[in-house]
Amino acid sequence: MRSESIRYLIVPGWKGSPAAHWQSHWQRSLPNSARVEQSDWLHPRREDWIAELDRSVAMSTQPIILIAHSLGCVTVAHWAAQASMDTLQRVRGALLVAPADVQREGCPDALRDFAPISRQALPFPSLLVGSDSDAAATADRSIELGQNWASDTVILRGVGHINTQSGHTHWTSGFAYLYRLQNRIAQQARKTA
Repeated sequence: MRSESIRYLIVPGWKGSPAAHWQSHWQRSLPNSARVEQSDWLHPRREDWIAELDRSVAMSTQPIILIAHSLGCVTVAHWAAQASMDTLQRVRGALLVAPADVQREGCPDALRDFAPISRQALPFPSLLVGSDSDAAATADRSIELGQNWASDTVILRGVGHINTQSGHTHWTSGFAYLYRLQNRIAQQARKTA
């Protein structure tokens, strides 16, 4: 799969991804990448975030790989459960990093509008990368979400929420998961060709 033929669509989580965040680094590094820009990063509303993701996907004339973090992962799952077939077909796959369990005890009130999390399988290949030390989702919960979404799942050790606070600014090692996803997409395309 040639990377320049793909539109990489960055889907940040709650509060967005600041310039030091790995998603911002990836957006600067990956050719032909863009970001879903929400109108309110601090007080997210599920229907608004889904609508903005849908608009961003629909605007692309190229096949898309979604690169989501935290609440962005949950947004992708909700969007995929209700998007039109035409829009869904634009997405070739999704990298879902450190999904936020918005149903967990102690979840910030600002995120509760996203509960319950969609349990519907994603209609495109996906790879979920979680952590065994993430306050936003336990390893078991990340595995459960991966099973619900039919995602390949990897649990990393001791990496926290895979964000700036846990020391993941460039997260260049994360590109290996993107390449792994792209290989899965290419294998699936060969099977259906």
